[in-house]
Amino acid sequence: MTVQETASVNRNAESVPTPEEVEAGVHSIADRARAASRRMARANRAWKDLALEQIAQDVVARRDAVLAANAKDVERGRSSGTSEALLDRLTLTPERIDALALALRNLAGLPDPVGSVARGQTLPNGLRMRQVHVPLGVVGAIYEARPNVTLDIAGLALKSGNAVILRGGSAAAATNTVLVNLIRDSLDTVGLPSDAVQTIDQYGRPGANFLMKARGKVDVLIPRGGRDLIQNVVTNAAVPVIETGEGNVHIYLDETAPEEMAVDILLNAKTQRPSVCNTVETLLIHADCAAAREVLSALAAAGVRLHADERIRGILPQGTAVLEATEEDWGREYMDLDLAVAMVDSMDEALEHIRTFSTGHTEAIITNDLANAERFIAEIDSAAVIVNASTRFTDGGELGLGAEVGISTQKMHARGPMGLKELTTTKWIIQGDGQVRA
Repeated sequence: MTVQETASVNRNAESVPTPEEVEAGVHSIADRARAASRRMARANRAWKDLALEQIAQDVVARRDAVLAANAKDVERGRSSGTSEALLDRLTLTPERIDALALALRNLAGLPDPVGSVARGQTLPNGLRMRQVHVPLGVVGAIYEARPNVTLDIAGLALKSGNAVILRGGSAAAATNTVLVNLIRDSLDTVGLPSDAVQTIDQYGRPGANFLMKARGKVDVLIPRGGRDLIQNVVTNAAVPVIETGEGNVHIYLDETAPEEMAVDILLNAKTQRPSVCNTVETLLIHADCAAAREVLSALAAAGVRLHADERIRGILPQGTAVLEATEEDWGREYMDLDLAVAMVDSMDEALEHIRTFSTGHTEAIITNDLANAERFIAEIDSAAVIVNASTRFTDGGELGLGAEVGISTQKMHARGPMGLKELTTTKWIIQGDGQVRA
């Protein structure tokens, strides 16, 4: 039964599965994913790259079907009051589909991490040992309202030799159904197992709950979405979780920040695509920063709603629309054209503010002072630290990773944009000539 057929069956009120049936269904999918992962682990780079190219071709060839399904999801979201920021994440356009296809092709051009040697040596007793990268196995991904993630995660999982089980959420159900069927068809075309990419969307939230408890059947879970989704997975999963985090991203303008650079970076970091996790959410401005008024005026003129503290409100040009910042604003991920702004008297104060409210995603400094830049790099403990560039570059594609599963804000083996190598683990290979331990 295809994903579409399964979803159709489950929409029928008379065929709503019992919890036992949902658990059995999820476990069956996981078992098939395990079998597929063994075949994927043996696939060479050429075969996996062929699959990525086929998926890229098929998503462009079936663009109309994808867009038609996506239009249904967007209309349903708009009717139910979904915010404009989430609607932007949900929406696919011909240009975005072309970009997704290009990302898959770029991914095919990257080196295969599987089999690469992390380290190795020959021991004094003649044993030859290597630590090599191998696939994680079965990866579960739980995300919401992001149909682009369906292709990103599937592509990365396939290239790194894994099988993936997707839970894309009800908001993008129609789009994801078409995309998953498309990917599976592409895998069939090139002779790789279609069960390397499966979905449990047909089982809804109960299916996600059973996926989180499928320890031993699923090797790792990756949640991607808002705080509630991520914390639900982290708190309730029995399967190991690689935590991706929300992005309360900061930019600090020190007293030497060049005006033109500061304006360009802030406009890009806030307005280019405000609904994504690497957009700036808090701006800290040194009291002696000569660029402050121009930056704030440019942001306001671009339609950014400034949530400013008392000192910032005091330097704004007369007539600038502004909101009074509250304590809640400093910890918010707006994902919209809103920006919290505070004035600080020193880098110490800026660093303390960031330590207090950061989610560990991305922080940036704009400066002409090398010592300030070096101190900021050394003392900021986030997944990405940027000097004199937009925070929008914290992105797998922009950093040459082909795509990303998410931005990890934890401190385990994967931190920051998670690309191919982050979807592998390692194993030790030890070869000898009859050695025994004394």
